[in-house]
Amino acid sequence: MTYVIAEPCVDTMELSCVAVCPVDCIHYEEGVDRMLYIDPDECIDCGACEPECSVTAIFTEDDLPAKWAGYTEVNALWFKDKAAARARVGELKPA
Repeated sequence: MTYVIAEPCVDTMELSCVAVCPVDCIHYEEGVDRMLYIDPDECIDCGACEPECSVTAIFTEDDLPAKWAGYTEVNALWFKDKAAARARVGELKPA
């Protein structure tokens, strides 16, 4: 069960989750990305990040609200095709 960063992170990018991740699986490119991304292949499902997020943007896949289901794909996509993931964020939450 992977963790997913969802829409509350978009244009907020509160970084406390990055500091507590023991495997450094939360990534972004400063000045380019509008949100943070969890690498589903690196995440060890420890849950350390979830309570640290002050904007309540991190959920397990099972607990992710249906209205933000598209962010599961976005998180995984960023690690394969950053441009496509950024475009999808723009579709899900236009700037």
